[in-house]
Amino acid sequence: MTFASAPRTSGPAPAPRRRGALVPTLVVLAVLAALVMAMAQVWTEVQWYSQLGFTDVLVREWVTRAVLFAIGFVVMGGAVWLNLHLAYARRQVYPPTTPEERNLDRYRESIEPLRRLIMVGAPVVLGLFAGSSLSGMWRPVLTLLNQERFGETDPQFNMDIAFFVFTLPVVRAIVSFLMTVVFLSAVAALITHYLYGGISLAPRQQKVSPAARVHLSVLAAVFVLLIAVSYWLDRYSMLVGENDRFAGASYTDINANLPAKAILAAIALVVVVLFVVAAFRGSWTVPVAGIAVMIVSALVVGTAYPAVIQRFQVEPNAQTVERPYIQRNIDATLAAYGLDDVEVETYSATTEAEAGQLRADSQSTASIRLLDPNIVSPTFNQLQQNRQYYGFPTTLSVDRYTIDGEKRDTVIAVRELNQDGLGADQRTWINDHTVYTHGFGVVAAYGNTTSADGRPAFFQQGIPSVGALGDYEPRVYFGQNSPEYSIVGAPEGTEPWELDYPDDDAENSAVNNTYSGDGGPSVGNFFQKLLYALKFGDMQILFSDRVTEESQILFDRDPHQRVAKVAPYLTLDNRAYPAVVDMDDDESTPKDLVWIVDGYTTTNDYPYSARESLEEATTDSVVDANGQPVTVGALPEQVNYIRNSVKAVVNAYDGKVTLFEWDEQDPILQTWENIFPEHITPMSEISGDLMSHLRYPEDLFKVQRTLLTEYHVTDASSFYSGSNFWNIPTDPTVATGVQQPPFYLTMQMPGQEDARFSLTSSFIPGGNTDRNILTGFLAVDSETGDTAGEVREGYGKMRLLELPSDVTVPGPGQVQNNFNSNPAVSSELNLLRQGNSNVQLGNLLTLPVGGGLLYVQPVYVQSAAGTSYPLLQRVLVSFGDEIGFASTLDEALDAVFGGDSGAEAGDADVEPGEEPTDGGKEPEGTTEVPAAAQERLTEALADAQKALADSNAALAESDWTAYGEAQERLSTAISEALAAEDEIAKAAGETPDGAATEAPTEGATEQPTEG
Repeated sequence: MTFASAPRTSGPAPAPRRRGALVPTLVVLAVLAALVMAMAQVWTEVQWYSQLGFTDVLVREWVTRAVLFAIGFVVMGGAVWLNLHLAYARRQVYPPTTPEERNLDRYRESIEPLRRLIMVGAPVVLGLFAGSSLSGMWRPVLTLLNQERFGETDPQFNMDIAFFVFTLPVVRAIVSFLMTVVFLSAVAALITHYLYGGISLAPRQQKVSPAARVHLSVLAAVFVLLIAVSYWLDRYSMLVGENDRFAGASYTDINANLPAKAILAAIALVVVVLFVVAAFRGSWTVPVAGIAVMIVSALVVGTAYPAVIQRFQVEPNAQTVERPYIQRNIDATLAAYGLDDVEVETYSATTEAEAGQLRADSQSTASIRLLDPNIVSPTFNQLQQNRQYYGFPTTLSVDRYTIDGEKRDTVIAVRELNQDGLGADQRTWINDHTVYTHGFGVVAAYGNTTSADGRPAFFQQGIPSVGALGDYEPRVYFGQNSPEYSIVGAPEGTEPWELDYPDDDAENSAVNNTYSGDGGPSVGNFFQKLLYALKFGDMQILFSDRVTEESQILFDRDPHQRVAKVAPYLTLDNRAYPAVVDMDDDESTPKDLVWIVDGYTTTNDYPYSARESLEEATTDSVVDANGQPVTVGALPEQVNYIRNSVKAVVNAYDGKVTLFEWDEQDPILQTWENIFPEHITPMSEISGDLMSHLRYPEDLFKVQRTLLTEYHVTDASSFYSGSNFWNIPTDPTVATGVQQPPFYLTMQMPGQEDARFSLTSSFIPGGNTDRNILTGFLAVDSETGDTAGEVREGYGKMRLLELPSDVTVPGPGQVQNNFNSNPAVSSELNLLRQGNSNVQLGNLLTLPVGGGLLYVQPVYVQSAAGTSYPLLQRVLVSFGDEIGFASTLDEALDAVFGGDSGAEAGDADVEPGEEPTDGGKEPEGTTEVPAAAQERLTEALADAQKALADSNAALAESDWTAYGEAQERLSTAISEALAAEDEIAKAAGETPDGAATEAPTEGATEQPTEG
């Protein structure tokens, strides 16, 4: 059966089908969306840096990264592309005759459609990886190109230290990068030659074409040349290496490894020549033999010979032969960490306490700090928080202020915004980002005394902020607990809506404010609104009526974060501490509330200097391993050089960052000043008032005290034996076994003319012993003076008291054990713990006074449930074997020193039970402790202590009548103490059993949320 074909129709051919516009449109929209999202991240960062005046930091980093990326991309991608094309261009073209060639021919046919893509795509991908890796070296490259000399040379090569710090790391990185480039190029060329017949591995038919031989020989020569350069650089790297017992090159390194590296470099150069010859002479036999010789030499000369020297020459005589190299390590370490000028004194401390013994140390005694900044934060919150949306940090700061002409140690805290304290119905976008935008003011208390009932003696408090600090800008828009972003500012004449503080007498029960500073980029037009809405993923920015033409957006508000971004070359101290200062010494203008952050320049390439882990050295019972980061990006794992080169100041109102030069002699800082010449402000521009609040940085001191556990031994032979190494004592007030933190306090070291604000720490024996006796005491003069642009002479002077081995002074652990095991102390502490109360032991301070070592520890009591905050109720004192325990430090000192210490403590005028005299009105929203009830509690505890002592005495003499009478008095005293504590608990908003009562809602008097 057949079918007739359909007749062809005449007429024009159908028009080609038009491609739809949907796909191109989607592509264009996707590209635009990607560009806008990129702009939301890039342009907002540019605006942030521009607003602070640090745009060139961003530009210099991005430009340097871009150049390095381009270099890495071109070198890697270009080299691989060139070698692929050279190998392909010189391929063998002939019919396959062997099974191997026929298999390769099939492979070639299968990849031929993708060949062009592979030969372009592979170099591009490798180039992208290489460029990204190389761009991360922007800091070392900039310092290499702008380096300053150290003015000191290493003890082996007599080269300036700058070579090891700035040049050697970059050169080594370049050599490693080029070796990777050559290796990958050789792999690409080898595969291509093999695939296209230039190399055959068939049995009895191995062959290498002349083109492949020349190509691979040249690549091998270049690679071995780079190996020779690497061997030569190893000679210098030995000086920044680590040995088992000390840092830097050892006897074996200098006498065996150093010549071995030079020999291996020479052998490698010979092999380079052999490969070049092989490229034209047609045989690889000789260069392959050269490679074998080089490998054997590396094993014999580079490994076996140094091992023999170490085993048979060094180890039997290590203390003698290593002595000069250990001495190099000691000298370099002391210089690199600023420890080469420590004043060491043997301190034959007495342990006998006599009447009047502290008379010569009256300044130190009067300044002993009783307020523990790590404990009293809850007290500050209860008494000075004012509203639930304010708060203080967990750890407060220690500073000093001149009050009534006298410089006083101070515990100070910033009342920051805490939006987590708001109720769920108050957490609207309007409230979070336009109403609750800032904290308000500081609270400061004397460090060496308290009020009569154990509360801090505030000299600056309340809202509005009143007290001895005078007039200052109290609004805290930039702090450590600021929101992610706030939108502030409004057109002139607009009713303010940013909440300052609640006030029942004000309109709407609140005092509001409109931000007038220059703290953030403008967010006034549609394009800027769109960018920031995308940046923060919040479309409310785009549509809210409160985002006006005058609006600014504040973000990246933490002081550490701001300093880290504008100075990415600095390592930052864990602490940012507040200060109320006059930045220009102009008494006619209000002072500024600022944050001060210490910045360090560091390196890990100082020859012969010991490496130290910043994380381990700075971890203690206050700053744990999960604490605040101290750098931009990752924390440097180890350093072997550190300088406190910059004091950074961040204004709490407008976020302005000022980087003051602090170490004018630091070559690393000088190098960065060459890179960013306008960023570092000279020390001469530091005002006198600001100067008086700067201090010796805590993290630097921690690193230095860690080094001094070993490097107080400056004799090489003694250092090798390690018999006199020390440890830092663990904090006896916590159970985690971490180091005791250093303490800021005003004290007078032996040899000082008067008491100075200092940072102190103590030492106990090292090794595996658990003996907790004092072996050393370290203090650094932290008093900077108050002269504008000039640091007081003596600042930074470190004094180390070494206790001789025949003197036994209890260490912190022993002293705490003596306190806890003393019958009178433990009995009274147990009484204090009764009735739903907890006892907290404060920081255990150590002071070299009275010819010995004095320990002072405040004792705080707080409720165990409900509203609780610690109040200072007792003070523990120890000198030698004597222990004092009283309501005030002055009484405790007298108890230790025969009834009269000879000096007055800061709380000498405090009479427990009297009305508190804070020197300022009680702020709203605080909890008042009834003075009468507190007095009865204090008297009852004292009666109980006396009754318990009488009971023990009667029991020892078998006087049962006196014992029964004393027990009756003890029972009565305990009942009276419990009754007084119940009254205090009720006044604090608790039920007698410790449960909190329902507090009135504060939201009724606060700023309306919307509308």
